Amino acid sequence: MAAGDYARSLTGLSLDLLVRDIDRSLRFHRDVLGAVVVYFDVDFAVVRANGGEWMLHADHAYDGNPVSGIARIAIQRGAGVVLRLHGRDPDDAARAAVRGGYGVMAAAKDKPHGLREAYIVDPDGYVWATDGPLKGT
Repeated sequence: MAAGDYARSLTGLSLDLLVRDIDRSLRFHRDVLGAVVVYFDVDFAVVRANGGEWMLHADHAYDGNPVSGIARIAIQRGAGVVLRLHGRDPDDAARAAVRGGYGVMAAAKDKPHGLREAYIVDPDGYVWATDGPLKGT
């Protein structure tokens, strides 16, 4: 699909994550989050998992965009934001993260609000919470 056609097809909330390296980021999204790659090139990727779809933009593809300078100087990208992927088994995601050499901020744990969650840090410093309902609830 042409870029303009894709852009016009978007509705609702959309996430654009700035990343240093598309290939490295795609490995994380596939292996840890269980995402399917819809499209990718050296500048841009679209991934989908569990009913959600989001985009990855290489830093260089955002040159001239108002947020490009912020991303370059940020100590940690996405600080204060947790990206939640509901329905991705947190135990499986945490094991995949360890195998891939990614950071696990918090191992899978049952939470009082009825979910089991793991918090994982991707190669660009974004924090992903994978979760699923507690068994028997």
